[in-house]
Amino acid sequence: MQAVPPDNAATARLPQAVWTFSQRYWRFVVVAMLVLLHVVALRGDADEAARVLMIAHLGLVLLWQPLLRGERQVSLMQTALIAAFAASLVLWLNGWLLALWTVILAGLVGGKVFLHQARWQRRFYLLMFVYLLALLVVVVLPQIAPRNEIDPAIRGYAAWGLPLVFAVMALIPTESDPAESAQVIDYFYSVFLMLMLGVVILGCFAFMMLGRTGYLEALTYIIFIIAALLLVVGLAWNPRTGYAGLNVFVSRYLFSIGLPIEQWLQYLARLSHDEPNPDRFLAESVAALARLPWVQGAAWRTGGRRGEAGLRTPYAVEFTTPDLSLTIFSRYRTSPALYGHLRLLGQLLSEFFLAKLRERALKQASYLEAVHETGARVTHDVKNLLQSLNALCSVALAERGDSPEALALVRRQLPAISQRLSATLDKLQRPGDMVDARAPAGAWWDGLRRQYEDRGVQFEARDLEDTELPKGLFDSVADNLLQNALAKRIEQPDLRVTAQLQGGPAVELRIRDSGRAMSREVASALFQEPVPSASGLGIGLYQAARQAQSAGYRLSLASNRDGDVCFALSAGAG
Repeated sequence: MQAVPPDNAATARLPQAVWTFSQRYWRFVVVAMLVLLHVVALRGDADEAARVLMIAHLGLVLLWQPLLRGERQVSLMQTALIAAFAASLVLWLNGWLLALWTVILAGLVGGKVFLHQARWQRRFYLLMFVYLLALLVVVVLPQIAPRNEIDPAIRGYAAWGLPLVFAVMALIPTESDPAESAQVIDYFYSVFLMLMLGVVILGCFAFMMLGRTGYLEALTYIIFIIAALLLVVGLAWNPRTGYAGLNVFVSRYLFSIGLPIEQWLQYLARLSHDEPNPDRFLAESVAALARLPWVQGAAWRTGGRRGEAGLRTPYAVEFTTPDLSLTIFSRYRTSPALYGHLRLLGQLLSEFFLAKLRERALKQASYLEAVHETGARVTHDVKNLLQSLNALCSVALAERGDSPEALALVRRQLPAISQRLSATLDKLQRPGDMVDARAPAGAWWDGLRRQYEDRGVQFEARDLEDTELPKGLFDSVADNLLQNALAKRIEQPDLRVTAQLQGGPAVELRIRDSGRAMSREVASALFQEPVPSASGLGIGLYQAARQAQSAGYRLSLASNRDGDVCFALSAGAG
């Protein structure tokens, strides 16, 4: 294997070392850059040594510049543009080019002043901006003005006084974090400052030519005129008198209806409403995202699925969450503003996608809950049916199975048990369809009385004409309450059980027994959670209360004292 020559390795390490040095000691790079510009401006464009110093100045500017990221390699086109600009600035260096270059530097610095939150960084760039303005006004512009009327003493003070700014800049405390870790510039402020300085220069020269005034007088006039115009524009922008200013009209223009981002958001909301499948929703949303003017393509990955729309570019913005990985490929180089904008689009799409995942999970949970509720209610109904069959068998055996009384009891009970068993099987076949059929209250009451009258239950009813009730709910609740009440007779043989039904619009069923009251702890948790109890007052009442609530009824403990324990099923969930 051929080894790499040492000179090539040193050449490869040299740019990285220079970049690391410029990042660590960036303040001294900026100060050295300004010192060279100061010397070039004082020596003038006719001095050959000034052109050489200008080349060194441009090299330091390349190390400091906020336009290109220093950690990236410069392309061939960028190298050609930089070389052409540097050659033209050095070969044809004159007062106008020097003024233009000073204005450009002042605009770049002005675009960085308001973006730094760190106090000392902001002060450093503010001093740099003040120096460039002073150099432009006192040293550079008088050399190209129609009449050079600057006092040599003032020029001398500027030549030896302005470098004091360099000393102050070098002594400014260093921030705790790397100051130039991310070069950011506000292009709007930069262009605005460049245009303002251009207006000052041209306006000053126009006053000198047309008004036959001196340099300082013309400069004073144009500065006051621009200040007055800015004041008028500021008042028109925000009048503070209750009327809308120019900011409202500009905002209305910039954020007008029909922008691509707004159209994409409308499509996203409509697709979220129409498409239930999260994967198809994500694929179609990414396809629409790739059609935005500043987006060339996008790729996504979620779980074991992935997809892509559009084309890939070197300018990628990644957005990753535990459920979604999204990469957006921009048409243009990702500036800080564009990077934040694309990440915002990714976050919006991620929130919509997560909402679709939660919607699917909620549907699955709802189905499982319906299956669970159905199983619990069917189990409850089967338990009640089994208790009814056991009671029927015990009565038939006690009275001899071939007696007329036993046969009559079987004929009365078996059809009702068969009907309820058929309804229970229907619930198993349709776990999500729990619509309860309504039945006349009188007919339902007669069936319940025939089922339990032989077991010592007293029945009382009033106003049952023209009254209907949900048969499945009242069957389940009545069986559960009556079976629990009758089970107390094992310990309390003289227990009396009474069933009362009040008809009318507010139908109400009451099951009352003369047994001992429940404890306060059991009564407080009776319908809130399953309560373990030997008498069967646990999961059955809990499920019955949930079933009543879903049907618009309320199962409650109306009375709980010794000799009067009463449960009530009434209309109106509470």
